[in-house]
Amino acid sequence: MNPSTLQARVIVDELIRGGVTEAVLCPGSRNAPLAFALHAADAQGRLRLHVRIDERSAGYLALGLAVASGRPVPIVMTSGTAVANMGPAVFEANYARVPLVVISANRPYELLGSGANQTIEQFGMFGTQVRAAISLGLAEEELDTNSQWRSAVGRVLAAARGARTGNAGPVQFDIPLREPLVPDAADLPDADLAVAAGGRFVGRHGDAPWTQAPVGRLDIPLEIDLSRDTVVVSGHGAGIHPELAALPTVAEPTAPHVANPLHPLALGRLKPTQAIICGRPTLHRSVSRLLADPSVEVFALTTGPRWPDVSGNVFATGTRAVATGDPQQRWLDEAARMHASVETAVAAELSDSHETTGLHVARTVAAAMAPGDTLVVGASNPIRDIALAGTVADGVKVMSNRGVAGIDGTNATAIGAALARGDGRTVALMGDLTFIHDATGLIIGPDEPRPTDLRIVVANDDGGGIFGLLEQGDPRFARDAYLGVYDRIFGTPHRTDLAAMCAGFNIGHRRVDLAGLPAALAGPAPAGGVEVVEVRTNRDGLRELHRRIGARLDAASGYPEQP
Repeated sequence: MNPSTLQARVIVDELIRGGVTEAVLCPGSRNAPLAFALHAADAQGRLRLHVRIDERSAGYLALGLAVASGRPVPIVMTSGTAVANMGPAVFEANYARVPLVVISANRPYELLGSGANQTIEQFGMFGTQVRAAISLGLAEEELDTNSQWRSAVGRVLAAARGARTGNAGPVQFDIPLREPLVPDAADLPDADLAVAAGGRFVGRHGDAPWTQAPVGRLDIPLEIDLSRDTVVVSGHGAGIHPELAALPTVAEPTAPHVANPLHPLALGRLKPTQAIICGRPTLHRSVSRLLADPSVEVFALTTGPRWPDVSGNVFATGTRAVATGDPQQRWLDEAARMHASVETAVAAELSDSHETTGLHVARTVAAAMAPGDTLVVGASNPIRDIALAGTVADGVKVMSNRGVAGIDGTNATAIGAALARGDGRTVALMGDLTFIHDATGLIIGPDEPRPTDLRIVVANDDGGGIFGLLEQGDPRFARDAYLGVYDRIFGTPHRTDLAAMCAGFNIGHRRVDLAGLPAALAGPAPAGGVEVVEVRTNRDGLRELHRRIGARLDAASGYPEQP
């Protein structure tokens, strides 16, 4: 057995022993030894392999698999720009704390700077974005490096899980490989490592990992007086905090379900004196204003080494609260009344609207989700629309790429989540730009595992609706003086035929109106496991719709939102 083939088989064997059950592979020449080893492990039923041709989408497929399964997922690619295409997924995994393992095949290091084809300085290219960058030396004939190889895999998986830090995240595992890159003629795919390597290259007894590295947990209690007028802000990556369950909580859709919800639009109409952050808030300007208010004492509860503090106003940080007082009933009643008032106003305004907007689609999709389902939401307007207009049942797993909140790879993330989910139902909600941006994420080869029940709902308003709600969406930028600058450089209409696009990828597609959406979501699993459901929406009146909601809330509450 040649050295590169042996090394690849040992690495894959140790990954499996370390708990890896899914792996993603992108085609290439330099990573051929790893490709052969992964295929053999898949054929033996030791892991499930997913092959993709676009590294960027493949990175997000691995990300979706890792988030949904809670396990490290390796993605293997060849050298050069293939590794660079992992950048977006690595950045997302860093800030979302996802155990993504980037296994980058490399040319022998002596070829760096020599002009060798497809050779770049790729080891360490992700810099501070990874928990660790670990490399192996070249495999050599007659050199017994079994323990070093297996130990390195253990370090990679421990770093990805955050075993010693409480901070899971991406890891680069760079492996230089020398020719020959294919198995020798006498090597069988299922050849036993112990026999093929003379009994030397074997793992621990009983399929145990080479190095045991249990995940440690930080425990930093923080005394907080809950008798003060307190709100909880539960952001992306928040844990479950039973000690805070009674408090009014602004929970982002990806946060754990809360017992006492507070609508984000209600927050600006209350005057809390204390706020407790759980996880990382990413969505609402009302939350940002609250956390920046110097008169509000802010506590941050997180499980890793970092805590959110955009405005520099955090008073103290820990991992859990130790209550020194009980919430005042007066405060709880006031927050509950405001929450109910906002929910009533939003529902009434949406019902009175004669247009179909992303808010309407989000409300319908959220209502269709049942306990046990998975909901994957695009990181632009859809996640905000769910937060403002949707009520998601307890027991629904909500996912969104909120680490760096890009629209990259959302189709692939949804497919990864659905594959990890197995036979359960997965629904993805996204806008048309997000959907088109990851068109290659829809490519699933004929021999690849497919989701069994995934529907991708595309709220198609032919462009970028979120900018209409930001400063760029001020009506003055649509007037003659600006020659329609807004629509071209922010609205970005594209006129893409989504049905034709789906047909090109052999993905089912149907277009429904808002009234037909519940039935489309309630139907049996789609043929082929994946279906795109397109709903045409209108973004032209979105800014005005939000203004009307605000006006209705002002009238209902008796005083406007705090500036």
